[in-house]
Amino acid sequence: MKHKIALVDDDRNILTSVTMALGAEGFEVRAYADGEQAWRALRNGGVDLAILDIKMPRMDGLELLQRLRAQTLLPVIFLTTKVAERDEELGLNMGADDYIKKPFSQRLLIARIRALLRRKELEHEGAVRNTLVRGDLSVDPDRYLCTWKGDQVKLTVTELLILNSLAYRAGYVKTRDQLMTAAYGPDVMANDRVIDSHIKRMRRKFRAVDPAFSSIETLYGGGYCYRT
Repeated sequence: MKHKIALVDDDRNILTSVTMALGAEGFEVRAYADGEQAWRALRNGGVDLAILDIKMPRMDGLELLQRLRAQTLLPVIFLTTKVAERDEELGLNMGADDYIKKPFSQRLLIARIRALLRRKELEHEGAVRNTLVRGDLSVDPDRYLCTWKGDQVKLTVTELLILNSLAYRAGYVKTRDQLMTAAYGPDVMANDRVIDSHIKRMRRKFRAVDPAFSSIETLYGGGYCYRT
């Protein structure tokens, strides 16, 4: 059975190109040009994942997410511009599962879609597959779940991939380039300072659970290291 994906963006070029790319990967795509149109179609369910642009006429992605979250745990990926960092933060706090900045790699978008759908399926199965434990940290890379001292830390797929790379080789320094590859794959080019932004968000999330959290260390000029 094909997974159904809702794509919501007021950019017709994105609607066309992404619909074609996802269709070629076997997904059924339902495309909407604004949030109001999407809400009328999605409020009764019918899709497995939604991709939302933040800046849209009539109803932006943040309001659409808020309405969706009032009645569903549908996986949601935000598409954002480089200047929308506050919106990214707000969206993640409201329950978005991940975000991708424009312009974006379609290959990366497809990988994130598959990761979130896999997480949803494994959560329903309730199976623990391949848990990595480092002291108080537990990471289940199959279900994209993380706990610290038994409390869940809600990380995006990108953040969890970075954390898993660091924790897997605890005590070893990982360069930003190595973490970029772990998070985005070898074929995606991006400013390596993106990693700094992700690390900052991750620390904030862990410290919301444990204010004394300090296991992700910065090695200036080198990269980052996970200490148990």
